[in-house]
Amino acid sequence: NGVTEILQKDAASCMTVHDKVQVLTYNRARVRDIAVQKFHILPDINLRFIPFQFLALGTHFGKVFLLDIQGNLTQKFEISPVKINQISLDESGEHMGICSEDGKVQVFGLYTREGFHENFDCPVKFFLCYLPKLLLYEKNWLNRWKTSTLHEGEGTITNVQWRANLIAWANNMGVKIYDISTKQRITNVLRDNVSLRPDMYPCSLCWKDNSTLIIGWGSSIKICVVKERGHTELRDLPSRYVEIVSAFETEFFISGLAPLADQLVTLYFVKENSDHMEEFRARPCLDIIQPLPEGYEEISSDALTVRNFQENECRDYRLEHSQGESLYYIISPKDIVVAKERDQDDHIDWLLDKKKYECLFFCNQKIGMAYINHLVEKGDYDTAARKCQKVLGKNMELWENEVYRFKTIGQLKAISQYLPRGDLRLRPAIYEMILHEFLKSDYEGFATLIREWPGELYNNMTIVQAVTDHLKKDPMNSTLLTTLAELYTYDQRYDRALEIYLRLRHKDVYQLIHKHDLFSSIEDKIVLLMDFDKEKAVDMLLDNEDKISIDRVVEELRNRPELLHIYLHKLFKRDHHKGQRYHERQIGLYAEYDRPNLLPFLRDSIHCPLEKALEICQERNFVEETVFLLSRMGNCRRALQMIMEELEDVDKAIEFAKEQDDAELWEDLISYSIDKPPFITGLLNNIGTHVDPILLIHRIKEGMEIPNLRDSLVKILQDYNLQILLREGCKKILVADSLSLLQKMHRTQMRGVRVDEENICESCHASILPSDMAQNFSVVVFHCRHMFHKECLPSPGTIPGVQFCNICSAKRRGPGSGIMEMKK
Repeated sequence: NGVTEILQKDAASCMTVHDKVQVLTYNRARVRDIAVQKFHILPDINLRFIPFQFLALGTHFGKVFLLDIQGNLTQKFEISPVKINQISLDESGEHMGICSEDGKVQVFGLYTREGFHENFDCPVKFFLCYLPKLLLYEKNWLNRWKTSTLHEGEGTITNVQWRANLIAWANNMGVKIYDISTKQRITNVLRDNVSLRPDMYPCSLCWKDNSTLIIGWGSSIKICVVKERGHTELRDLPSRYVEIVSAFETEFFISGLAPLADQLVTLYFVKENSDHMEEFRARPCLDIIQPLPEGYEEISSDALTVRNFQENECRDYRLEHSQGESLYYIISPKDIVVAKERDQDDHIDWLLDKKKYECLFFCNQKIGMAYINHLVEKGDYDTAARKCQKVLGKNMELWENEVYRFKTIGQLKAISQYLPRGDLRLRPAIYEMILHEFLKSDYEGFATLIREWPGELYNNMTIVQAVTDHLKKDPMNSTLLTTLAELYTYDQRYDRALEIYLRLRHKDVYQLIHKHDLFSSIEDKIVLLMDFDKEKAVDMLLDNEDKISIDRVVEELRNRPELLHIYLHKLFKRDHHKGQRYHERQIGLYAEYDRPNLLPFLRDSIHCPLEKALEICQERNFVEETVFLLSRMGNCRRALQMIMEELEDVDKAIEFAKEQDDAELWEDLISYSIDKPPFITGLLNNIGTHVDPILLIHRIKEGMEIPNLRDSLVKILQDYNLQILLREGCKKILVADSLSLLQKMHRTQMRGVRVDEENICESCHASILPSDMAQNFSVVVFHCRHMFHKECLPSPGTIPGVQFCNICSAKRRGPGSGIMEMKK
């Protein structure tokens, strides 16, 4: 309400809450009627104390605003040009004290708007001012103000809280407590973590009751109780003392504290361990904790999203509370959040979530219906519709009655998302009525219901007809068209759905085809699919060749050659043979739409008619393709001539001659180049490894100027030297390999040969070993592994000293060479 507008231009610096008690008397009948209606006072009571609450908000621009608990502005005060530091209200709620950054203190009558002065009859008997010292102002019997200094000399006082006769204040050293009735200071509670800057992490003070003080400073919390000392002989001691009943460290920095029965409400700022503290600020958190003697237990925790929380620090937050209404106010520079205890409605929701139906009044359906009626009367239609799920259960009659009631009040949309759609289902007319309601005013909501509701809930054709009627008024509405396609899908009229998806170029068209196997339905829609997404369409057609044949696709694309080329090109990439009957047609398609891929196609295709390809390439003057085709058809001399005459590319001509490795081609190349100095240079640089350069050099005319001749000759010599080096290296490698193999053969031949009774003599075919091993015997084994008894060896040949194997002519040169002989 008013707070939003205030904080758009200003920032909150402090706030205080006051519970004002108003006395209502029934002097007139009208007052009684209003009281009965508004405050629920029984008519037979003549007097009632009515508490109501208001807020005083101070800002950085020196203004104070009075607000009700709804945030509505009631009064505004222009106090100072600088920030308001603190606001205090007296018990009556009629007087306000304000201190500002410039050190001035002002006291106002809220309803007279008149500042108090020395002779003004102010009902306030005491008030405090602090910063840098704590001063107590007390009115004497002459109606004049007497000033007393309660504390000074320990630095700036940052916080003061007064409850009954006890005053607590904090400075950089710690927290002091003063008893105004005895005019004695009772105690000094030291600050724990002195490393934290007190201006960045200020002390939070809160009186739980007239004798219990809660202190939060940095990350520590202490609960102090002021007690009577009793009789003591030490006269100098105060009559009261302070006992710390609980003290513990938290994992966060305290921004504010407030009591909640025997628990604590803590507003805190998360500890930040990162070095980039300025780059990130955590959201403030509101926790309820249960204090223990040396620790605490977390009861609940809520992280709060306030405006500009990324820019705030621990000191920018405050927590104020009202005991009368159990409300808690979280104040940040640009936002104020109100927290309150959960009420009966919240408790009911919790019982529902936990399924504690025995503890719930809703176990009685009449009570539940009364609660829904109450919510409807309040105008909380969404909550009422949500409660229907718990209250109405599976009572179909009650559900339908509620739906008609929500229709009467124009809130069918509120109950639509909570209608039963599982085991319990209402009559189709109920769902159709709601769909018609959405169709009148909310196409997006209608589409959402169609997607979420099962198609069995309603008569599909009825809704299809309704959508069709609306499309007559708005035929290009994409939301309605998409929804109609979904309805057709539910009704298994996939061809209709497919037409709509193709017309809309909807991304789900391919999913629909695959899911419902609609390949037979798209045979006449291939052009539409290709126009929508060529890549996806071609991939789908090729992946499902068994369902849509290549011939069928080609037939459909006959009038769209650019699309036909894309399809056949991808088909050729996948398999060079599947579309061979269309390779002749592809020549023209490549030439027309994709010349860069024409030459790779001609190289890879073995089904392409070369004469047709040559004719097309010559007509279009495609030289490179023509050269390739001529060489493939065997007309290499004509191909080389085209390279030299039309391309005038000596390097390409030399490369072509190298590929063909034909002496006649080299002769033609030299003949063509002999009167062209640039060509001669190219030949000199590249011919050395294929043709003797002398043949070229002898044919060069005397006096011809050849560019870079010296470098070319040097390269020829270098190439020659390189060839010599290669030959020598190869010769050395061959010699080394021959020697290695010879040594290996010698080692192999020198190895022993196993001879046993299974071996036979190759001459007499008897066992090579005698049956009686005690007899003397001799065996000869050739290197070819053929074995003979010595007496069975044939006579030596004509060559002296040479013995040949009868079987394979393996020979023996001299004794022990070429054969092995064994004797017993």
